[in-house]
Amino acid sequence: MNKKVLVFTETKASALRQVSLEALSLGRRLAGEGTLLAAALGSKAADYAPTLGEYGADQVLIVSDARFNEYQSDAYRHTMVRLIERTEPDVIIAGHTANMKDAAPGIAARLGYGLITDCTQVEFEGGELIYVRPIYAGKAFEKKRFTSGKMFVTIRPNNFKAEPSPADAETIPFEPGDIDLRTVVRDIVHKSTAAIDLLEANIVISGGRGVKKKEGFAPLQELAAVLGGAVGASRGACDEGYCDYGMQIGQTGKVVTPDLYIACGISGAIQHVAGISNSKVIVAINKDPEAPIFGIADYGIVGDMFEIVPLLTEEFRKRQAN
Repeated sequence: MNKKVLVFTETKASALRQVSLEALSLGRRLAGEGTLLAAALGSKAADYAPTLGEYGADQVLIVSDARFNEYQSDAYRHTMVRLIERTEPDVIIAGHTANMKDAAPGIAARLGYGLITDCTQVEFEGGELIYVRPIYAGKAFEKKRFTSGKMFVTIRPNNFKAEPSPADAETIPFEPGDIDLRTVVRDIVHKSTAAIDLLEANIVISGGRGVKKKEGFAPLQELAAVLGGAVGASRGACDEGYCDYGMQIGQTGKVVTPDLYIACGISGAIQHVAGISNSKVIVAINKDPEAPIFGIADYGIVGDMFEIVPLLTEEFRKRQAN
């Protein structure tokens, strides 16, 4: 393939999101001998250029503007449209994040690009690109292709490998011009203080109603700290007030795809399973041997999570020490 590919990157807490690097690696693969462009927005956009070049970007379009430090629909859509009109890419790639769920459909419709969202795999079949995405809450997968040459794809975090492919990236300043803002974000209050984003975590330890109270998450947080993972929760735990809804994983929460998912005191309702079904390895800890979670777990431990989790934490500490 020799295509011009444009990747829209995103940041969180002043750092590039992992899914943006994954999108760049996919973009390099799809571009072939063509051109891979990366767009970076925000007052520190120029600081990200070296990393974007390390992951294959031939050109980095820099929009150094504080209006893009936090996501604002009007500003982002306006600027993304102008970037696309200027560069005329064959393929646009972005992470399947809350921001792009909002922005991508309107942009694709306005510019006449086909849109396939939440892709977990890209395959070549019969000389065509085939995009794989989950449907029916992860119970099945569908394969889709574009019928025209203009493609807009969003990819699910943690499903594509971010592989360095160093390129001598050219930085190009881009001025978005006047933007008619109907709404302005003045401040964002973050309820979750987790250092690792659930969507991008390689290891997730989650608690359900079995944690019994807010303090019941303490052993899970300790295990997560030892493993370098993030802590999540089932809707049941959130509904009981044991934790914030920002930690919720499931059909009505966040969909995670870690290498290792440890479910503690979670029964395994279908709504929760929908949010974890693409995890590479699932470990279930539950006192009830008949809990549905064991039906989808790769490994199961029948027992009290308050006894088992500390034992796991201690064992992992010993292994790390050795």
